[in-house]
Amino acid sequence: MDKKYKVHITASAQTDIQLIYDYIAHENPVNAIHFIDELEAKVAALDHFPQRQPAIPENSFFGTDYRHLIVKKYRIIYRIVGKDVFILRIIHGMRIIEKV
Repeated sequence: MDKKYKVHITASAQTDIQLIYDYIAHENPVNAIHFIDELEAKVAALDHFPQRQPAIPENSFFGTDYRHLIVKKYRIIYRIVGKDVFILRIIHGMRIIEKV
């Protein structure tokens, strides 16, 4: 039986989602809705086996224990604490992350 985790989206990640939506919607509002729906479904799916996703390479530099999930060109950066998953940032894959 698999563990069920509670997924929390931080304020920073909520802002990221809004900015991604705004960026895509500028060209195509329908595509923006579809992509955000896909992104949110992937985030929600982290309630089962969030540790299946790889650790981020930046962990060795920052001394963190973050993981990431790639959705198209975006990285969902998160950490697992007990039975909680905290979505920290959702950034374009070309951006360099800073310690959150």
